[in-house]
Amino acid sequence: MNHLLVMVAVVLLVGCKPQNYDAGAEKDWDEIGHTPFSDIKSGIPAYDKTTVTYNRGGIPQLTISLGEPIVLGVATQEEPWGIFQFPSVYYGLDGDIIATWSMHPDSIASYGKEAKGYSISKDGGESWTFHAGEELPKDSGLLLPNGDRIKIHTTEALKLEDLQLPKPVGESHTYYPDGGSYTYLYKVSELPDELQGVYLSRLKKGEKTWHVEHDKMNDPLAVRYSRGGLFPVVWRGNMHVAGDGSAIAGVYPGFSLNSDGTIDASGVFFYRSEDNGHSWDILSRIPYVPDLKADPFGDKRLIRGYHEPAFEILPDGSFLCVMRTSDGLDVSPIYITRSVDMGRTWSKPRPFTRNGVKPQLVQLENGVIALASGRPGMQLRFCTDGKGEHWTDPFEMLPYDSDEEKMTISCGYPSLLAIGNNAFLIMYSDFKFQNQAGELRKAIKIRRVEVSVLK
Repeated sequence: MNHLLVMVAVVLLVGCKPQNYDAGAEKDWDEIGHTPFSDIKSGIPAYDKTTVTYNRGGIPQLTISLGEPIVLGVATQEEPWGIFQFPSVYYGLDGDIIATWSMHPDSIASYGKEAKGYSISKDGGESWTFHAGEELPKDSGLLLPNGDRIKIHTTEALKLEDLQLPKPVGESHTYYPDGGSYTYLYKVSELPDELQGVYLSRLKKGEKTWHVEHDKMNDPLAVRYSRGGLFPVVWRGNMHVAGDGSAIAGVYPGFSLNSDGTIDASGVFFYRSEDNGHSWDILSRIPYVPDLKADPFGDKRLIRGYHEPAFEILPDGSFLCVMRTSDGLDVSPIYITRSVDMGRTWSKPRPFTRNGVKPQLVQLENGVIALASGRPGMQLRFCTDGKGEHWTDPFEMLPYDSDEEKMTISCGYPSLLAIGNNAFLIMYSDFKFQNQAGELRKAIKIRRVEVSVLK
């Protein structure tokens, strides 16, 4: 039976509004601090409605109020990896908030396919209406200086048998020697036209329909990959408009050809457009350099180095970027780095925390930066220094009791959306949700978080 049709009934049962809870737990928390080399331990419990006064050095710094999680959807059966995962929350063009999640397996074969569940909120995230079998609303994208809006578009992967490909410039096991799938690497400038450049969706100023366009990427050293008989064009990440009006994209996977013909494990690449997204020039690369104290297996990565970045342009004009490394080589850290010259050069990436697939950043108007990351667990951290240097202890969205459970409680992919001066939504998956029959099923949750600065 169709996943979405079955889910309609389930959502009606579990509801899309929070139940009548009391004011929630209130607690004080004295900062413990952490190092990226320490064992992973559960942070501040915030599984339900919770208000925390956060103290640093005995002085109250923040009040964080986390609303009751709202359940948007529940799986009716045990599902494979990828289904009821990978949430995304964003504004539509009409101001509605749209929350979506994947309903297809996590596979290159699924790239570019919109099999998604979604709900819409028309009241700022207070209540949600589930939609099934309807066209997914488009997000508002990145507003450019000329009035156009753009967003990154991922096309469906192409079959190798249908392509005329050049000789690979590299090949390797994907994860580590003698392990995982096999990856082939090709110089982008030698590929067929449809595998070059970048694909964007554009909504022109004054129009109502989005159109996919194939734009130019100027990067003579760039390399792309094929795997499992498929060739995807992957250019994923964040885009922002810089102070000079140019568009900046921080994307992955970043492969490039070294002067000696070798190719390192992936880094994060930054591109700049001065023509409203029609062409993109390489701006900088953050090459993969693991910290072997924090990540003892880091030098064994062959293909996946830094990936799944999130970046923000801070009020002082500096760029802040966080990057995943976690893969099949134990639990590895996310790294954090800054640029003070508009993305041309970057500080040495430093390991930050070992909780971190698909880290996400959001800035609030009151100066707070929030970071969400997961697997193990699902965590939130906050920063008030305007630079991303000093972060709070983690707030735990989901409980876990064992080393095994902390890796399987969620897919670990959060999504964040600012909704006011001091508030945002966090959306995440819960793999241990108990349905009315007492069965454990995957669920998608969303909750409101408010952060007040006290000092």
